[in-house]
Parts: sequence; C-alpha cells; structure tokens
Amino acid sequence: MGRKVTVAACALNQWALDFGGNLERILKSIEIAKCKGARYRLGPELEICGYGCSDHYFESDTLLHSFQALAKLLESPVTQDIICDVGMKILLIRPKMALANTGNYREMRWFTPWNRSRQVEDYFLPRMIQEITNQESVPFGDAVLATLDTCIGSEICEELWTPNSPHIEMGIDGVEIFTNSSASHHVLRKAHTRVDLVNSAMTKNGGIYILANQKGCDGDRLYYDGCAMICMNGATVAQGLQFSLDDVEVLVATLDLEDVRSYRAEISSRNLAASKVTPYCRIKVKFALSWPDDISTPTDEPIQWRYHSPEEEISLGPACWLWDYLRRSAQGGFLLPLSGGVDSSATACIVYSMCLQVCSAVRNGNQGVLSDVHKTVNDKAYTPKDPREFCRRILTTCYMASENSSQDTCDRAKSLAEEIGSYHININIDGVVKAVWGVFSAVMGRLPQYHVCGGSSCENLALQNVQARIRMVFAYLFAQLCLWSRGIPGGLLVLGSSNVDESLRGYFTKYDCSSADINPIGGISKNDLRSFIQYCLENFHLTALGCILSAPPTAELEPLKEGQVAQTDEADMGMTYAELSVYGKLRKIAKAGPYSMFCKLINMWKHICTPREVASKVKHFFRTYSINRHKMTILTPSYHAADYSPDDNRFDLRPFLYNSAWSWQFRCIDEQVSKLESKEVNSRLEDVV
Repeated sequence: MGRKVTVAACALNQWALDFGGNLERILKSIEIAKCKGARYRLGPELEICGYGCSDHYFESDTLLHSFQALAKLLESPVTQDIICDVGMKILLIRPKMALANTGNYREMRWFTPWNRSRQVEDYFLPRMIQEITNQESVPFGDAVLATLDTCIGSEICEELWTPNSPHIEMGIDGVEIFTNSSASHHVLRKAHTRVDLVNSAMTKNGGIYILANQKGCDGDRLYYDGCAMICMNGATVAQGLQFSLDDVEVLVATLDLEDVRSYRAEISSRNLAASKVTPYCRIKVKFALSWPDDISTPTDEPIQWRYHSPEEEISLGPACWLWDYLRRSAQGGFLLPLSGGVDSSATACIVYSMCLQVCSAVRNGNQGVLSDVHKTVNDKAYTPKDPREFCRRILTTCYMASENSSQDTCDRAKSLAEEIGSYHININIDGVVKAVWGVFSAVMGRLPQYHVCGGSSCENLALQNVQARIRMVFAYLFAQLCLWSRGIPGGLLVLGSSNVDESLRGYFTKYDCSSADINPIGGISKNDLRSFIQYCLENFHLTALGCILSAPPTAELEPLKEGQVAQTDEADMGMTYAELSVYGKLRKIAKAGPYSMFCKLINMWKHICTPREVASKVKHFFRTYSINRHKMTILTPSYHAADYSPDDNRFDLRPFLYNSAWSWQFRCIDEQVSKLESKEVNSRLEDVV
C-alpha cells in the first residue's frame, strides 16, 4: 500500500487572452511535473485565459476560446496519468465560493460565487469536450476528490483569506491534500501574510497545502509574483521563486500521508469536531497519487522561508514587470528623463536591475529570455553578457536642461548614466520655452514673471508648468525618433518617475514629464525609494548615487539663487515626504476622513505637535489633496506596490471633484481643538492651585 505522494505547484507567466501562449506554458508545466514524478499538478487561477481579462469575461469569445484550449489539453498525451486542474478526464468543476472584490479586484463584476455549501449538480459539457472525454456531464459544485489513497479538496485564491475558509471544514471531514489556484499580486512586505495564512491553516488542522500562483505582468498594473509553495502540518517544505524571468516554474515535493494522519491523531478537538461534521460529496477517482511500493522513496523536509527585504523587492518586482511589458509591447527599449534626483535615478536603477536579471537568465541557459532579447534589440546574433552594455542598447536617458537647471543635477544624471551604461543625451529646452512665451506675449500683450521677480503665484506656477510640459513633448519626440536617428529600427517606451506620495499630494504638473507610457515607481513611497537607492549604492556599486541621496529633492523650475537650487519639493508641498506616507495610509488603509485623521494624529504626533498644529497639517493636506485629485484621472499606469495608491478608477474609487473647503469637517476639527485647549488650560490652573 502506497503512502508517499509527489505533488507539483506551478507558477506560470500567463498573459490575458494569449490562449496559444498560455496553452503552451500549461503543457510544458505538466510535462515537467510528470518528469519530476508528480501525480498531481496544480496551476494558477484562470491559467487558460489569463487572470486579467477583466471585461473580456463578458465576451462569448473568451469562453469559446477557453474551451477550445481545454480541448487541446484533454487531447494531449501529456495530460495522461496525472491529476491536474485542467487535464485528463474531467472529474469535477469546483466553482469559486468567495470572490475577491476589494482593492484591485472586481470579480463580482464578472462572476457570481457558488453559495450552495456541500452541494453539486450536473454541468452539461460543450459538444467539443463531450467528443473528447465521452462525458455528457460532470459534477459541478462544492465537492472533494476521493482517490484510492487520499482525499483532495480545493479552495481558490480569495477563499484562503476569508474568516471561514473551506479548508477548515474540509480538513475536519478528512481531506488530506488542499490545493489553491491563486492570482495574488505583489505588494511590498506582503509575502509573509500569504505564507503565514497557509502555514497556520495546516498547523490547526494538519494536512498538505499546495499553493500555485500566477507570475508576471498579465497586461495591467499588477505584477503577480509567483512564490508557489507546498506546506505540510504547518511547515513549509518547498518554496518557489518570488521574482524570476522564467515563464514556467514547477515546484515539486514528495510527502508522506501517514505524517498527516499521525499529526491529526493527537488533535483531540479536531477529532471531536470530525465526528459531528456534515460530510462533503466525494467524487471517487480510480487513481492513486502514491505508488504501491514506495517505502524507499525519500520525502522532503521542512525548510526556512527566505523573505526578500523591501529594497530587494523594489529591485526585483518592478524590474520583472518592466521586462514583461517591454518584450510583449514589441518596442526597442525605454526612454527615461533623468533629472539627477532620487525618483528618476531609482527608475534608472530598476531598469539596470532588469538588465542584470536578463543577463543572469541568459547565462543560466534561459532560451526564452534570449529569444525575447533578440526580438527587442532586433539582432539574432546578440547575446547579452555585460548588463551595462545591454543597458546601453535598451535604455536611453536624457537630461532636459532649462535656465533654471543647476550644473550639479546635470553632473549627477551624467555620472549615473555612465555607471549603469545607458545611452545618455543632453537637451536644452530654453529655446522652445521662450518661443511659447513669445506666442503668449504676442497674443495677450503681457509677459508673466517668476515670484522672485515680482510675479504673482499664478504667473509663477504657469512659468513652471510650461517647462514641465515641454519636457513631456521632448520625451515622446526622442522616444519615437532616437533609435531611428542612430540607424536602429523601432521605438522606445517613455518611463515616468513620479512616486506614490507625490501622486497622493498631486505634486506634479498635469501632462508633464511624469506623463509617460508606464511608471515602475508610481506605487512606491519616497522613503522606500531612498532606501532602495542606498541598497543599489551598496549592492550595485553605483557610487554616483551617494551625491543623489544627499541632495535635497527639487523640481528646478524656478530661478537659481547664485547658481544654487532655491526651490525644494518639501517646501513647495508644505509637508514632508514622511508625513505624506502617514496621510496616505490613514486616508486609504485606515479609511480616515479629515476628522478621523485628526483624531488619530493627535495621539500619534502628541510628542512633536500640539492639537492646533496637527489640525493645521491635516487641513493643509486635505485642501491640496482635493484640489489636485483631478490629476489622478491621467496618472501614468504604474506598478502597484502600495496599499495607499491613489490610482483613480483602478484602486482608489474616490471622486475627483471635491468641495476643497471641507467646511463641515474642518469645523468639527476646530471644535475639538478648542475643547482640547480648554482642557489643557484648566489642567494647568488646577496644578497652580
């Protein structure tokens, strides 16, 4: 009698509506799993059509092509002699019972959850499937599979995160192997949450848990970070890569079912509950996951999970996202306006990290990555070996100077470009800026002045915005023609470099050089970016980053003072980047309006601010936030990495037209400040008496 099972969890880089490519990757993963001895294979959620189809789920074509791809899988000899979530004869269609419907997810828009616990019905298959499997119908509903040697239950993605997850009742009813097909995206510092959920689930109940996850850019702002895992009795026994350029990764572990049974035998509370549980419908399968004589087969032992630091996550996640976007967009590389500041430098470092990963993958024999390199650089004979040399081929950086630019920022941008190897150019935009003001003066008969020259705030802002918007025009012009001018075919994708805090505050010009094709740092805070720059300085040995870190953040859109920067970001914003991160987390994650935010901050900041000072800060934030909220409607598509992203209509469904006076809310704050100040005065008087 067999007792040891070999199971496989897959992380696949699927692409929405890429039915041919998705099918190829699924077949490859099944083949690898079988070669490694697996008798059960689990893939990510919606792996046939790709998770990110969104409103394409409303289209009948999506269902048709999914069944066509399923038919190909059922016909393939690769899917024989293995149980998997898409192959062989169809045993059970297990619908999702809890849908992800918060944050980035809108599953309730396209689907309805199955809410009939422990019930099944017949699902009549399309004729194209009937002809292959000779089945008219299959069980559809909340059931489990009973093989000759064990019992397998499935929960799907979101169901693991619910308070009453299916694995609880399934485990009590005797299910020993739990599977989870997931599409879980990367957020900084999130990996431990997923791992803890899986391990704690099996600690309480015992069992084997297999989690498979999507990986890569599925066609939108999210990056699915793979990180497949296999756990037994609360301990991880196999960990997949969180970030990699491999399109197909198969994680395999061999485990002893008797270890699950021995573990459960000691949990008397579980065994008592099992005597009273309502049983699941069991679909009997004449197939065994174990081999009859497996006593000498070695099993996998528990391992220590290896987590990435936030700086490593920034280095790896957005870089993998950029590579997916580049290779699938059929463009020749990126163009990045490089200002010499932290944000654009961090973006440049992410591209350089991408080059490091590409060179490493090619060096390790990844033919898929090499093929994508050939298509990107339009050279089938080229093999990337040196990341600096590869960076020169795919990244063009440009410093766009005006009369308000300092030599320091120009030198910093040039030094960093030299160290990472990008093709660097300098552009002076003064001629175009002056031409624009010449047209305005000719039409209106007046010429605006900077604030330092006696101009109003309105004039000062207009003068800054023209410079910023001209840079966007130049960025797209050079992105379209830069390669052409060098005798190279193709165009470049423009990269943005506005961080999540600046977006939250609205501290950028609408349609300026922050407007781009994609933005790898749009969901990352300024503080995290500074830590990432320090990481790159130490690990990539980019010494130019030292000067960039020590320089005050500045837009350089106002006149210099004796050749030095007179304008700084934090002075312009009226708040620090550290404060902005706090406001963002309270506003989005804690769901705090002006009054609630004030109530929380008077305690958080009681050692550094008076209640009146806190009130002033909160009011200033909400005024500027609401005035600039309209800018979120044109925010460059950004890598989602923060749970307080202000991304309009994707992650943050707040309006973009506000009454920026917040009169009712601010009056409540003022009343509370008066009460607190009166209480403080009375307390002092009592102390004197």
